[in-house]
Amino acid sequence: MTMANQHRTARVQRETSESSIDLSIDLDGTGTSDIETGVPFYDHLLTAFAKHSLSDLTVRASGDVHIDVHHTVEDTGIVLGQAIRQALGDKRGISRYGDALVPLDEALAQAVVDISGRPYLVHTGEPEGFEFHLIGGHFTGSMVRHVFEAITFNAGLTVHVRVLGGRDPHHIAEAEFKAFARAFRQAKALDPLVVGIPSTKGAL
Repeated sequence: MTMANQHRTARVQRETSESSIDLSIDLDGTGTSDIETGVPFYDHLLTAFAKHSLSDLTVRASGDVHIDVHHTVEDTGIVLGQAIRQALGDKRGISRYGDALVPLDEALAQAVVDISGRPYLVHTGEPEGFEFHLIGGHFTGSMVRHVFEAITFNAGLTVHVRVLGGRDPHHIAEAEFKAFARAFRQAKALDPLVVGIPSTKGAL
C-alpha cells in the first residue's frame, strides 16, 4: 500500500505528427491544475476533473487544432488514461468502486467507476443532436464520448456515464466530467480496511 508520505504519480509524454502531449498527474493531490491544450473548453473540463477528483494535473498539449480539435483532445485523453494507469500502480489498498450523481443547474449526470483492469465504457443519455453542438467555439459535443473512451481504455477502467437530464450543452458536458471525477475520486481512494488488492483474482 502507498505510504502516507508517498504519492501515486506519473508523467507521460506522447508525440505524433498530429499532437505533442506532456502530462503529469498526482492521484494523492488536492485538485490543483495547470492545463494548456489549445482548446479552452477542454481546459475547463480537465480543470474540473482535477478539482473534483482531488488529482493534481499538469497538461501541456499542442496539435493541429487549425484543422480540428479532435486529434489534440483525443490524444490528451489517451495520455491521461495512460498516466492514471501508471500512477495507480498495483492498486493495493484502493476502494476500487465509485459512484457519483452531479447536477449543474438543469443538467444531471451519473458516473460509476470500477478500477477493474478491464476497459469498458457505457455512455448514454445525451440528448439528440448534442454531438453536433459547438461548445465554447471549439469543442464539439461528440468529443465528450471520445475523451471518456480514450481515458477508460488506456487507464483500464470500467465506466458507466449517464446523462439523466439537461438542456444546455455546456452544462451537460461539465456535469458528465464532474460526475466522472467524483466517482473516480472514490474509486482511487486508499481504504485502510482493504488488505492487498481488492479482487478475488488477486490482480486488477
